Amino acid sequence: MNRLSKSTPYQQELSEFRLAYSKAGSITSMVLVLMGVGLDYAVYPEHLSSFLGVRLGVMAVTGGILAILFTALGKRWVRPLTLVWLGLPQVMIAWMIWATEGVGSIYFVGLHLALYAVGIILPISFIEGIGFGLMTYVVYVIACVLHPDGLSNFPKFVGNSLFILFSAAASAVCTYFNERARLKLFDLQREVSEKNTDLRRVNQALAEIKGHMVQQEKMAALGTLSAGLLHEVNNPVNYSLMALNMAMIDPAVEASPELKESLVDSREGMKRVQSIVSDLKTFAYQKPGEDSERIFLFEKAIQSALRLTGFDLKGIDVQQELPLDTHVHGDEPGLIGVLINLLSNAALALQKSGRSNPAIVIRVWPEGDRLYVTVRDNGTGIKPENLTRVFEPFFTTRDVGQGLGLGLSVSYAITQRHGGALSVTSEHGEWTEFAFNLALANPHG
Repeated sequence: MNRLSKSTPYQQELSEFRLAYSKAGSITSMVLVLMGVGLDYAVYPEHLSSFLGVRLGVMAVTGGILAILFTALGKRWVRPLTLVWLGLPQVMIAWMIWATEGVGSIYFVGLHLALYAVGIILPISFIEGIGFGLMTYVVYVIACVLHPDGLSNFPKFVGNSLFILFSAAASAVCTYFNERARLKLFDLQREVSEKNTDLRRVNQALAEIKGHMVQQEKMAALGTLSAGLLHEVNNPVNYSLMALNMAMIDPAVEASPELKESLVDSREGMKRVQSIVSDLKTFAYQKPGEDSERIFLFEKAIQSALRLTGFDLKGIDVQQELPLDTHVHGDEPGLIGVLINLLSNAALALQKSGRSNPAIVIRVWPEGDRLYVTVRDNGTGIKPENLTRVFEPFFTTRDVGQGLGLGLSVSYAITQRHGGALSVTSEHGEWTEFAFNLALANPHG
């Protein structure tokens, strides 16, 4: 209880709660003060005009406090301002008691109503509740003592005093239990909020695990495919290359430039098929993450990724800025997958942009013991509200059926495993750039 009562979040929430209730309560107070004109007319018609003036004055002051409550100053001083507008009607009623029959005035009932209303409805503290009750009794005593008849009817004064003190005690008890209930409610809200946060983290972790499992299944399928391609395609390609090489030395080919050109084109096509099968073997036949500390040439991984995304990159100017040495430590199949994903996304963005000069720039440079890599396109860019979500599993802006939204989240995990998490910068409608870095195999040259 004491721990919670000192909790800063609780005090902030209570301040907002008290502010809302203070605004509503001050409006209610003004309405009730005005409605009391009917009681004045029925019980003390001879005081109607003077009482009306006092009521309007109390309403004006309460209205001024209400206006302050809508400002930053009102939010800061909501507790004392609330106690001020609460005390105004009590002082007004005490004055009316003095102006009418003193101890015998019926208006002392109004003091009871205010006490119960405050204790049951308004979010004041236990100490404030006790203080409000004592203040109410003090102004009642002053009104009775200063009346011309004084305390001539002492038994009635004692009876009224006991009733007021009983009401004050009941009001204070209500504020005490209300405060405890608010603290308990806040504690429960905080527990629910913490559990929801934990649940979101678990769901995020499950989504990432699911993403990795899906990616592993895709890689396993590609491994099976590449093995089949290696067996079914590689041998016929080698036989075809051998036949083409033998045909190239035939005298008839030398005598026919057109035939020679056709055979050269066929041989280049076969070599491309051979390279693609080899790239598939590198990318998928090995298990991702296996032997992740081996040294390989990152430039070779880029060329493999470019060949495997060749269809998507048709018509796009792909520029490369590479250093002389790109040997790195890492998981070559996994990093080829990262590059394929980045290049495919860039190609899609360029296709959507409809630019006349679509371009992708791959820039690689060494710095310290790391090799830094950026892939930048001049496509559609990323909307600011999506920029912080691109690495979330299953988040995608593609149409339904065109992707699960796992590529970047899996790529992020792969680069993170290499000690250089994937990052993104973008200007919507202009460009997007992804960056990561890898450990150099020989950082000192």
